[in-house]
Amino acid sequence: MSLTGLFLSTFLIVHMAGNLQLFKADGGRAFNEYTYFMTHNPLILTVSYLLYTSILVHALMALILTRHNQASRPVKYAYSKPEANSPWSSRNMGILGTVILVFIIIHMRTFWYEMHFGSVPMAEYDGKQYKDLYAVVKEAFSEWWYVLLYVVSMVAVGYHLAHGFQSGFQTLGWRHPKYTPLIENVGRIFFAIIIPAAFAAMPIYIFLQVHGII
Repeated sequence: MSLTGLFLSTFLIVHMAGNLQLFKADGGRAFNEYTYFMTHNPLILTVSYLLYTSILVHALMALILTRHNQASRPVKYAYSKPEANSPWSSRNMGILGTVILVFIIIHMRTFWYEMHFGSVPMAEYDGKQYKDLYAVVKEAFSEWWYVLLYVVSMVAVGYHLAHGFQSGFQTLGWRHPKYTPLIENVGRIFFAIIIPAAFAAMPIYIFLQVHGII
């Protein structure tokens, strides 16, 4: 579970870097060229299957570990004060993970499925045809409820990674007095704040743009 979690964290960096093309004022050209590369490069296609497998394994292992923990302690403590021993995110990883899994399913249905099996319009740049996924993105993010779902899900991702990133290193035994504080800060600042905020900014930006607010 730790290995798949850290792999998925790495994927988020790549995914965020590519999706930042949405902020370019070029009518979606940079984003469409990026999606073409991601769906035609043999290495990327191979890694994508590893990604799908990692998501399923991570979710399955979370379920197995949760059931195992419940079975090992079927009777709860008469009294406990969990907030004194662990942060909120670590006590609610299951809930956060469930929210994220539901979001991933909806997200992949909206974009991944449409890109591969839907009727995506075409765009032409320098005489070359591209699937216009940017148009699909604009249509989805023009709906306020989808933007709200996306932002709430990114909050869940932030809390999930706030605990999960450093926990992955700890579970694997990769702890050191010199490097552990750095790992914890990277988890809290970069993975829990910067990455989710960057992802959340994308649908908000497009929603405001589509509706003529900016």
